[in-house]
Amino acid sequence: MADPRDLSLAFVHAETEEAEAAAERLQQLYPNVAPRDAEIIIALGGDGFMLETLHEQFGDGVSIFGMNRGTVGFLMNAYSEDNLYERLARSERVTLHPLKMEARTADGTPAQALAINEVALFRQSRQAAKLRIRIDGVTRLEELVCDGALVATPAGSTAYNLSAHGPILPLGTPLLALTPISAFRPRRWRGALLPQKAEVEIEVLESSKRPVSATADFTEIRNVDMVRVRENRNTKLHLLFDPEHNLEERILKEQFIP
Repeated sequence: MADPRDLSLAFVHAETEEAEAAAERLQQLYPNVAPRDAEIIIALGGDGFMLETLHEQFGDGVSIFGMNRGTVGFLMNAYSEDNLYERLARSERVTLHPLKMEARTADGTPAQALAINEVALFRQSRQAAKLRIRIDGVTRLEELVCDGALVATPAGSTAYNLSAHGPILPLGTPLLALTPISAFRPRRWRGALLPQKAEVEIEVLESSKRPVSATADFTEIRNVDMVRVRENRNTKLHLLFDPEHNLEERILKEQFIP
């Protein structure tokens, strides 16, 4: 990386008092520009705010260095007002590729969205969803009765995917996780590991009786009858991490927590 002192910085923050106060202090300490003019964005908040910031920067080629002023902070570095230039100079860059979701609603309306963590389908009513799953055009599961299902990236595998008992994927692994949510039938199906380039198509069976919504991170599409998911290799997102707290190390540590 070039000397961070020669790069334009911008500070963005979550809508909390703690994050806003941190941004004000940092803006007084370090020269800064508007986010649209920045080469490095410093995001202050939690993981939810980091996802928002990443979504706003799709295709811009900006690097983002997060500092935790939220709760979980899995995608964030530790907060400190000191030695920011030195930390940026030492930081390690991780490049992520989002998932592209193409959905069709029950009335035939198409919709698209990108997801950094996962694309998930959820039942909308008291009745379980019925899903048919195809991988690269081949039907692999004729009928899954469940609360839903999700496709997660390695970066998102420690988020909702892990809560749904899906596998943790080390960063850089050329895989996606396909994970059921509260599967009722077949009960023993625990999901699958798929090649990074796989295209997943999920058809909603009996969609009028058993409505299902689809979400790509925090973008929700209601009443879908088909969702297609694949990795978008043409879109790159760049995150910066302190060497001692890089994302790859965090994902590895998650696999050894009792």
